[in-house]
Amino acid sequence: MTFDPFGDFDSRGYLRNFASLKDISKVKDLEYASFQGNLSRAINALANIDFIEYKHVLAIHETLFGDVYPWAGQDRLLTAPNVNISKGGYRAMFAQPPYIRRVTDYALDKGRDPNVMREQPGHIMGSLAHAHPFLDGNGRTIMVIHSELAYRAGISIDWGQTDKTDYLMTLTKELNDPDQGHLDLYLKPFIRDAVERQRSASVLKSLKGLGETTIGEE
Repeated sequence: MTFDPFGDFDSRGYLRNFASLKDISKVKDLEYASFQGNLSRAINALANIDFIEYKHVLAIHETLFGDVYPWAGQDRLLTAPNVNISKGGYRAMFAQPPYIRRVTDYALDKGRDPNVMREQPGHIMGSLAHAHPFLDGNGRTIMVIHSELAYRAGISIDWGQTDKTDYLMTLTKELNDPDQGHLDLYLKPFIRDAVERQRSASVLKSLKGLGETTIGEE
């Protein structure tokens, strides 16, 4: 079943992408190209922000995916206020639209504290993932935000050494069973000293499939 929160897939394609494409694999290729082309600009923008807030999460999504979607930078409270995002039948995995900002603010508040970020990078990532602010592009957006918060805390995650399947399975456990430290435990062996921002960008560019496939339910 195609995710169609706007109800106009037949006329405007998947999530109203600018190319009106219906083939989701081709839309994902557009997303990947947009991410690759705009990542350095997004990282530079974050580097110039002293205090990262919710509005900056929205702005980074717009920077990364504004070439693909007209709604880039708008959260689900604006784009699909009556649609609950779920995966695998779990309806509580992601925040409902009215709570997206509150959950994101919580994650950012934790992540801005260097001590908490160093000790609980998985909890912060899980909280950002639970917020799931956008209809698509969440995985890459929160990875960029998380990498900047880690940099400010003096650490980095060696994502190139993680296993995509293991990471996503652990993230799912974190989302379904929060506050148990599942993702903190998984990421602990991959914590390194902070690396230069553009080196981090190179690593993120090499990663495919940073987000999960989701479906929407009324």
